Amino acid sequence: MLPDLQMKDRLRLQKPHPCGSYEWIVVRLGADIGLECQGCGHRVMLARRELTKRMKANLSQQERDATKNE
Repeated sequence: MLPDLQMKDRLRLQKPHPCGSYEWIVVRLGADIGLECQGCGHRVMLARRELTKRMKANLSQQERDATKNE
């Protein structure tokens, strides 16, 4: 299943960026997803299917779910 993403979502990927950070922010949505590394600010573009394989968790979605359940 392809992830339901929004701008400024914080994502945790399975493998770290060479700078050591696991967290990324969504900066572009479309057929390709633009991500910005939280550690060094490097930007990359990934196809949605590739991001689905690499993504471990959507931290922003977890926060939204937690506030909705309160």
